[in-house]
Amino acid sequence: MKREQLGSRLGFILLSAGCAIGIGNVWKFPYIAGQNGGAIFILIYLFFLVVMGLPVMTMEFAMGRAAQKSPAKIYKVLEPKGSKWHWHTGFAIAGNYLLMMFYTTVAGWMLKYFVDMCTGKFVGLDQTGVNDAFNAALSNAGSEILYMGIVVVAGFLICMLGLQKGLERVTKVMMIALLALMVVLAGNSLFLEGAGEGIAYYLLPDWDRFMAIGPWNVIVAAMNQAFFTLSLGIGSMAIFGSYINKDRALMGESVNVALLDTFVAIMAGLIIIPACFAFSVDVNAGPGLIFVTLPNVFNAMPFGRLWGALFFLFMTFAAFSTVLAVFENILSSCMDMFGWSRKKACLINMGLLFILSLPCALGWSVLSGIEPRGAGTTILDLEDFLVSNILLPGGSMIFVLFCTSKLGWGWKNFTMEANEGKGLKVPNWIHGYCKYVLPIIIAVILVIGLLPA
Repeated sequence: MKREQLGSRLGFILLSAGCAIGIGNVWKFPYIAGQNGGAIFILIYLFFLVVMGLPVMTMEFAMGRAAQKSPAKIYKVLEPKGSKWHWHTGFAIAGNYLLMMFYTTVAGWMLKYFVDMCTGKFVGLDQTGVNDAFNAALSNAGSEILYMGIVVVAGFLICMLGLQKGLERVTKVMMIALLALMVVLAGNSLFLEGAGEGIAYYLLPDWDRFMAIGPWNVIVAAMNQAFFTLSLGIGSMAIFGSYINKDRALMGESVNVALLDTFVAIMAGLIIIPACFAFSVDVNAGPGLIFVTLPNVFNAMPFGRLWGALFFLFMTFAAFSTVLAVFENILSSCMDMFGWSRKKACLINMGLLFILSLPCALGWSVLSGIEPRGAGTTILDLEDFLVSNILLPGGSMIFVLFCTSKLGWGWKNFTMEANEGKGLKVPNWIHGYCKYVLPIIIAVILVIGLLPA
């Protein structure tokens, strides 16, 4: 059976960027950048994005395009006979399922907040009232299951329509709408009275903050953010590599995806931080920034209900673009492994992922007594830890070694594939860096992620 192909280069870039652009990217980047010295952090982040993110992403794309298979079969096509690289396959596929086991719940939160903003649920509430509303929503098992279920069912129904007619068409519309919403929301925030102080906090270099936190801590924070922002290591990018032709060299495509991802992260800061300063609220609120702090900002803002609804629509698009991309990875792997039709793979995985997502959705209600990583932690914390701290960096390490070692696919095969077509090529002089230095950087990220917080 002939492998499906994406209909356009734009579709490929937007799909890959949609997978990379996630909720963590949007809420985490602004406050971490602010905390760690503004422009100083952003420059260090961009440095690591170039030296670490781009090579690994190019490797994932190249493996997918060369094999013309999902992550389930990539190693079987590319590895030398008798080698055991394919042992990574199970971990990569497990990473996609694990990621969706908690991401569907978080995407459901975004959808619920969009609905709540539209219906005026937060109007008239103070910070305590908004906080109570968030906690009440978490502990409402029926609501959590409903919104998680909507995300799961809608995602697989779109994927069931096919690669071009479903996934590519919907993601194009959603990503273009997301980018347009960002520009409108950022424009609104930048013209609020008192926003200038927030812009300075976010984008101007602040050596005092940089030194107070400590250069090493800032470097680690920037390195982690640059690495995790691109969702590398579980084959999420490899799948889209398998759907494209050989017209374009892959390093240039990786640059386009990374630029789009970074644009969204920086724009998210221009939406959130000036608005927080304009209404004198704490920008260092961490995860609570989205769900507790920002509804208060919108309450205080002229036409706040409209701006709040648009913001959570943007957040829903950011979350759902990742859900669709990872669902496609899961579906393609099942179709390759079991010979299922797209429709059969969608229906089976729809039921399976709904069941697998229940523990996370119920983690604040029926299953609130389960604290797998210590007092106060939830099932989401465990699932996130396994994906972010083990499977993503561990998988990326294996991809790098596979593409640079003679015992794997090898540098020559990788660069021949990556450099086919027009555009930016992988230069041969970075071979030594990719073979010896890049694995050490990823190993540092892996070790830091395993150390107690």
